[in-house]
Amino acid sequence: MADNKTGAADRPAPVHYEDVFFSTSDGLRLHAADYGRHDPATRGRLPVVCLPGLTRNTRDFHDLALLLSRDENTPRRVVSFDYRGRGQSGWDKDASRYTIIIEAEDVLSGMAALGLEHAIFIGTSRGGLIMHVLAAMRPGAMVAGVLNDIGPVVDGAGLAQIKAYLSRMPKPNTWDEAAHILAQAHTKSFSALSDADWADFARAVYVEKDGKLVPDYDPALLGGLKGVDLNTPLPTLWPQFEGLGAMPLLALRGEHSTLLSHETLMAMKVRVPSLQTFTIPGHGHAPILHLSGIPQILSQFFASVDRQHHK
Repeated sequence: MADNKTGAADRPAPVHYEDVFFSTSDGLRLHAADYGRHDPATRGRLPVVCLPGLTRNTRDFHDLALLLSRDENTPRRVVSFDYRGRGQSGWDKDASRYTIIIEAEDVLSGMAALGLEHAIFIGTSRGGLIMHVLAAMRPGAMVAGVLNDIGPVVDGAGLAQIKAYLSRMPKPNTWDEAAHILAQAHTKSFSALSDADWADFARAVYVEKDGKLVPDYDPALLGGLKGVDLNTPLPTLWPQFEGLGAMPLLALRGEHSTLLSHETLMAMKVRVPSLQTFTIPGHGHAPILHLSGIPQILSQFFASVDRQHHK
């Protein structure tokens, strides 16, 4: 599947989006969405790698990727990954392999397969935790990073909310019903979203299989959450976060987030004074990156990274 909409008027109209597949070291077939890959205007500019949340997929980044790859002044190649068990990637027969470490290794395999030596990373929720691991595993892969509503301390109350919601996620019969269900569940946290945004949200979360709408991930993924004891403090990742702080770093927090607290965000700024932070009004966990002026925030950050990278 490809998106054949034209780019800027003063450039040829490249194909802006393609599905690509690659194999991991254990033979699983994984998917990535690649934007601007064949547009000559993106060459020589830092690409962007997008990493989604726990049960999410490349569709979360589709609108943002189109904006970035078609930018009239600084178009970039954008690659977003479906982890194993999500989206168009294969499901792992061994659910114990749905781990952040293995998913980080898969991202590196995907970068190698797609010829990406290094990039600016955007990590939403679990994607940001994967970035923390990559800071220790392969720091050279990341030139700069954006942490979307995630940090080295995961708030247990927020994780409990996610766990509870996913465990009883309704099964809608129609796309309109799916949008309504999501809006009912999340409107308090996401007051900035319109009816059209909720409809888009539904298309990112659900997929049609055998005539039914189902969440687009392997249900076995939730097994990892069942083993988390929310009565004890969760492990923190401060050393890994400080590793991320060696590069330009931006942190976004949803105003109503229950996973990344304001206190943790301030503590992150103390540990890494160069960290740029923005709180996004009308969003919870995690801010939707193509809405509420976030693309402009990202573009300004990317421009500053470009200037530092080319010094």
